[in-house]
Amino acid sequence: MSTPDFEGVFPYLVSPVTPSGQINEPVLTRLCRDLIDAGVHGLTPLGSTGEFAYLTSRQRRRVVEIVLEAAGGRLPVIAGVASTTINDAVAQARDYQQLGCSGILAILESYFPLADGGVFDYFSAIAAAVNLPVVIYTNPNFQRSDLSLSAIDKLSRIDNISYIKDASSNTGRLLSIINLTQGRLKVFAASAHIPVCVMMIGGVGWMAGPACVAPRQSVELFELCHAQDWDRAMERQRALWSLNQVFAKYNLAACIKGGLELQGYPVGPPLAPQQPLSETGSAEVKAALEQIGAL
Repeated sequence: MSTPDFEGVFPYLVSPVTPSGQINEPVLTRLCRDLIDAGVHGLTPLGSTGEFAYLTSRQRRRVVEIVLEAAGGRLPVIAGVASTTINDAVAQARDYQQLGCSGILAILESYFPLADGGVFDYFSAIAAAVNLPVVIYTNPNFQRSDLSLSAIDKLSRIDNISYIKDASSNTGRLLSIINLTQGRLKVFAASAHIPVCVMMIGGVGWMAGPACVAPRQSVELFELCHAQDWDRAMERQRALWSLNQVFAKYNLAACIKGGLELQGYPVGPPLAPQQPLSETGSAEVKAALEQIGAL
């Protein structure tokens, strides 16, 4: 099948929710438009930073609708699909395809651990339900059942499973995936990886929450990598890495939302029972943003 090529910087969008439980449409719309103006290559609602696990199905759908409207077809929107059941995940994927998404980010939630067979069944069912490119997502820090290399290899042979986003901190694993899948899967990094290193070994970009608060800096870094100007890319990367280090110390959604609040986006606190940044954490995020010129 013919699929669009995704590459570059795809910010994981926050989900701003009002005290009454409504998605804050004006704030989310403004954030999307500003990110587009900053040159990002796509938008990813309902990723980890989007707090998908804390939203109702109605809230999740509304987030996707708002992002699609704000994007206006100018760049791809890859919506996150996550569930503990295949039927629910398939229903979400079909709905987001009907709404007009360009791709699906497939995320596995589980309570009981799953063997490789169950993991394969989950992702393959999502892929079979849509005719969109599917990005499979692995995050061993949060997932009860991770994607093994053998499962990744098997999934890579499904036509529309075209990408993987790996949020481990093991860049060697990314090279193993690239070698194993032999071009069948393109690799996106996460903020846990050093993006320049991932691009050097054959990655196509990164999907990450920090790009929400540092979009221009992230796009500049990608463009330097794309041009293989590695010396200048590493110079920019060293400065940006301090932001990742701060975010690694605290709740990610709290960091991104706290950073956006500092930048003038009233996105609100992370959804309960998550806690907002402490005064110390907020000061560290502010200092990191000031250091890279994002505040």
